[in-house]
Amino acid sequence: MTGSGEDAHRTPGRLAALLIDASTEAIGAGGGHAGGVYLRSSTPGMLRLAVLAGLPGPLFRPWWRLHADRPFPVADAYRLGVQVVLPNATETMRRYPQFAAGLPFQFGSLYVPVVGRSATFGVLTVLRPSVADATEVLAERERVARVAEDLARRLEELRDTEPVAWDGEPLCVRPPTAQVSAGRLGRFAWDPATGVVTADAHLHALLGVAPTEFGGTIEALARAVAPDDTRRVLAALREAAASTPSLPLYLRATDGGLRLMEFWTPEVSSAASGARPVRGFVLDPGPGSAADAADLLPEGVFCLDRLGLVTYANPRAAQLLHRPRDVLLGSPLWDGVPWLAQPDFEDHLRSALLSPEPVHLHVRRPPGADAAYEGDWLALSVYPGPDVLTCTVQPTSRMPDSADTSEAAQTGTSSLAPLYRPIVLAIALTEAVTARQVSAVVMKELLPVFGGRRLAIYLLQDRHLYLAWESGFPPGFLAPFDGVGLDEHLPGVETLTSGKPLFFDSMQQLTDAYPGIPLDATEGARAFLPLIASGRPVGSCILGFDRPRTFTGEERSVLTALAGLIAHAMDKARRYESEAALARGLQQALLPRRLTDHPLVETAGRYLPGTQGMEVGGDWYDVVEAGDGLALVIGDVQGHGVQAAATMGQLRSAVRAFALGDRPPDEVMSGTNHLLIDLDPGQFASCCYIRLDPVTGLARVARAGHPPPLLRNADGSTRVLDLPGGVVLGVDPGARYPVTELRIEPGAVLALYTDGLVERPGIDIDDGISALRVALARAGAPTARLAGVADWLTAAARQAVDRPDDIALLLATRRRQR
Repeated sequence: MTGSGEDAHRTPGRLAALLIDASTEAIGAGGGHAGGVYLRSSTPGMLRLAVLAGLPGPLFRPWWRLHADRPFPVADAYRLGVQVVLPNATETMRRYPQFAAGLPFQFGSLYVPVVGRSATFGVLTVLRPSVADATEVLAERERVARVAEDLARRLEELRDTEPVAWDGEPLCVRPPTAQVSAGRLGRFAWDPATGVVTADAHLHALLGVAPTEFGGTIEALARAVAPDDTRRVLAALREAAASTPSLPLYLRATDGGLRLMEFWTPEVSSAASGARPVRGFVLDPGPGSAADAADLLPEGVFCLDRLGLVTYANPRAAQLLHRPRDVLLGSPLWDGVPWLAQPDFEDHLRSALLSPEPVHLHVRRPPGADAAYEGDWLALSVYPGPDVLTCTVQPTSRMPDSADTSEAAQTGTSSLAPLYRPIVLAIALTEAVTARQVSAVVMKELLPVFGGRRLAIYLLQDRHLYLAWESGFPPGFLAPFDGVGLDEHLPGVETLTSGKPLFFDSMQQLTDAYPGIPLDATEGARAFLPLIASGRPVGSCILGFDRPRTFTGEERSVLTALAGLIAHAMDKARRYESEAALARGLQQALLPRRLTDHPLVETAGRYLPGTQGMEVGGDWYDVVEAGDGLALVIGDVQGHGVQAAATMGQLRSAVRAFALGDRPPDEVMSGTNHLLIDLDPGQFASCCYIRLDPVTGLARVARAGHPPPLLRNADGSTRVLDLPGGVVLGVDPGARYPVTELRIEPGAVLALYTDGLVERPGIDIDDGISALRVALARAGAPTARLAGVADWLTAAARQAVDRPDDIALLLATRRRQR
């Protein structure tokens, strides 16, 4: 499961080196044992874990990617630009229940945003021991904040030469070593410009090479450290000199023992060649160490570093794990002992890595792992340490209950995961607002816990069950069951009409109970769960498993309870979708069906609802006759939902009334401002109002806290009209809105837009406006129809799955007179 250092993903360049240095420095500054850096990615709103120090990367794969809008501490620190301090598990659960449910262990954490002059780059994280109160880590928080400030400064300098973003897997590195007194340590330095290697006296003694016999080259160093693995040492050293971060190397010495070699590069490169000097150390347990005594113990003992690599295994551990000792040493645990990649063991190991308490569990080799040792039960304990986890293993007489032949019992997986992972499902369901989102949550959070592979959810409508979601079934298999009536003799129907769950350990049991029922597989188990919310039938849920299995009493109880949660979430989602459809209808009725036409002016408008919440917002645009001219209007009411749409309708009506009276732009803004304050809806709004004379091209503009318009001239040059303006509407009754005059030439395109088109989490709005300006400049020849230009400017947003805000766009151009 945990890849070795040389196989791990690496990203060359100074960016990775800066992030690794900052991560390890932050761990020391924050008094932690692990940490890392989340960095923004090329996907808008998506954060990626760039560096993970002190923890095995694959063991924490679910946290590699994180959207900036998720209810997690990293996302809040990034999105809001604030430090998040979680002193203990209790505070973590109170503030971030979904995050705490996924990692229900006793640890504290710090999250500090890395904020540059014009953008937030990412977040520094430190995982540390629990404390009673956040005031106990004030000094540590300040020290980590200084590390974050220094990193932000360096990233600002770096962005002039290369992109500051992360799109790959995280680099997993060792944290600062707490102590090295248990073994012998020697240090060295290599200057690639001269090719000279210098070593201290301790290294000469450790390698058994006199200073006069040492060749002083990297080849000589590699031969002395690991004669059978010189190529790997040389390759890693040369990569480090090229500023590629190097992970620790576990190497075999001449006596068969394990050595650790680690090196790093200073930030300043050599003036002669551009290569960086390399410094490092070699650590060797040495003779007479505690390992010699542990070799004689009757119980199995093995040790893991914080990246999950086996650094020691005594002969008894090798015997009990049924793996040769030379295979275990220096290997990731899951490479050396593949059958330990069990969810329950992973949960316990995460606990040992994150909290100081030892963990104890029973494991059993799964069927097929090794026919000679199938069925062996082992008692395994993991004792955390600052740098090393010590594990003991010994045989045990523990056997599963004779009646328990479930998949969990057969694989040795205990019920730890089912005990707390349904909490994740319950929390995640509170955030799902549509039937499709509820189904996706069930697929992601429920099925893996019980080893399921197939899911179908049917919803009740007019006494018929209609398929709402399916995954894992053969294509077309479920089509005949779509729309079945409640009088059909089918398990999916009868579980709902009876209100009782139906469990079938095998396909044979299913066919015995329902002769002639079509089957999608020759073997496997099925669970049919009724979805009933507050006594009201909602639908039914089908879980499919690839192999026969027995559902334990605990699993039946948990699945039945979870069916109730799913039913309530589905019921809520259906009501929500009905209300959302009503709100969308309201909003569509408030937006103009067509724009006012004028023989000398062409206009085009586009509106895209957000994809979060009810997908209803307060953005609007309009074109209104104003005397002998036209009023071009765009606005954005704060918030989303029916209230925002209603307020938008009131403001649009007010602006139209003022425009039809041909009031000056500043009076239109002032009058609308007073109206919004009098209405007192608890919301404010931004607006841009332009009174355009189609004949002369004179435009008079007033802005109320709205993004500046863009203007593409007839020659294709495009600029931001950074015009003076007043505060948003609904805040200050005495606000003034200055009017600016400009000339719109024939063929020029004026673009008005709302912030949803240019603003994304983690990206400065000025950068978004600049990107829109460039897109407008590239949007075709001046003769291109505005409808095509509007489609071009909104294409990316239209295709985006996640639009946190709604979007409005209004374009206008003066036609050339013939």
